[in-house]
Amino acid sequence: MTSTTERPAFPRAAKPPSWWERQGDLLMRRPFNEWTFTHMNWLMPTERVARGDRREPLPYEPHHLDLTYRFEGRDRTLDELHRRTNTTAFLVLHHGRIIHEYYPGVFAGPRTRMQLFSISKSVTSLLVGIALAEGAIGDIYDRVVDYRKDFVGTAYEDTTVAELLTMTSGVGDLEVWDVPDSGIKRFEQATMGGGSVLEVVRQAPRTAPGGERFNYSTFDTQILGWVLEAATEMSIASYLSDRLWRHLGAERDAFYWLTRGRPRTAIGGGSLNATPRDVARIGLLMIHDGVAGGRQVVPSEWVRRSRGSEMPQLAVGQLGPSGYAHYGYSNQWWTLGSASFDAFTALGVHGQYLYVDPSADVVIVKCSAWPTQDDEGRDRETIAALRRIADHFASAR
Repeated sequence: MTSTTERPAFPRAAKPPSWWERQGDLLMRRPFNEWTFTHMNWLMPTERVARGDRREPLPYEPHHLDLTYRFEGRDRTLDELHRRTNTTAFLVLHHGRIIHEYYPGVFAGPRTRMQLFSISKSVTSLLVGIALAEGAIGDIYDRVVDYRKDFVGTAYEDTTVAELLTMTSGVGDLEVWDVPDSGIKRFEQATMGGGSVLEVVRQAPRTAPGGERFNYSTFDTQILGWVLEAATEMSIASYLSDRLWRHLGAERDAFYWLTRGRPRTAIGGGSLNATPRDVARIGLLMIHDGVAGGRQVVPSEWVRRSRGSEMPQLAVGQLGPSGYAHYGYSNQWWTLGSASFDAFTALGVHGQYLYVDPSADVVIVKCSAWPTQDDEGRDRETIAALRRIADHFASAR
């Protein structure tokens, strides 16, 4: 007679995530992301941002930028910058002219529409400024629920438009990409996997009183975009086309990619795609106090508001754990100084930059394919190089 013993009960191993659940991670890795960031319209539903009838080519006066920048005790060349920071597109305007243009990315070129990630946030801010001037949005101190009743009962119920613009809503956790169940990862999975982006945002917890501290938040800008759409009764893509893109003299249509889940929605904090030259036109708009093609497209006071804030928690070096020490924040733009004519920049993960220096009359667009979403070392090096380029032209005036 054979004796039997009871088998020990081992916990069942967790089921590994499927490709569908991990697609965000896979598509963002090198070297795949060089293709991904130039072909988002092949991967996701999209909505067109029409450029309109007026096309105004940028004057082209190429120069060889034979200069170096100082970083970590060494002088480095721009070739080193591009290699070390995975540049895919690099464009420099001075006095509104293209003086340097380079596309080291395998799939990049002048007509390539690049995935801009959170540069989209700064564009959303410009659209909010236009909507305020038109009266579609009544006041920056209006509440989210004045426009979106579906946020009654959520942590965003008493949040104002002003708090969304400064990312001081006090809602949501620290935006980190390497924690599987963080808010931003659940947001990413919902956008790409067919889940409800609305429910992910509605479930965000309150973590601080409104207006008290800065916490970088794609959720805040997503709601800002939804407020804009509700107030204007237009999609963000249609509003961008009609109120801004067609006035820039853009060379190509842009597009937003949309969530897979229905109702499909653009990601106002991260899904705009456009050519580097057309992104540079936004920088020119900022240098010219909101004027493009002889028309006041964005209110001048809104542009100036984007160059710096008087809120102490938004000053350079005071942003806390969700901002690098060399940045401040204002109106969905990253600031680099305290004066109204200091440089400021729009930023996107994986190394996207729209750098604007009004005093030097310089605009620089850098698109990249970093292996990770955030990288403080690559960011500091990039800013050192962009400052050096702007200073070069400022000193040559």
